[in-house]
Amino acid sequence: MPTAVLTDRQRAAVQAYLRLLHTVRAAFDGPPDAPRPPVVPTAALAEADRALAEAGLTGTEEEFFRLLGDWCPR
Repeated sequence: MPTAVLTDRQRAAVQAYLRLLHTVRAAFDGPPDAPRPPVVPTAALAEADRALAEAGLTGTEEEFFRLLGDWCPR
């Protein structure tokens, strides 16, 4: 399978998205009856938004998720 070659900004966007994803998973991980946070930390959301904008990926979710899948295949 070919590996995508990302620009520095695209790579930063993918990494910020993955950090956001891991932050959300960690916040909601645990026993089913455990209290959950009411919101995702704003710093994690802001970092992902900023990285996507700097990579020119704002509003291009299909392109972003293609890059994500190419860079980080399952």
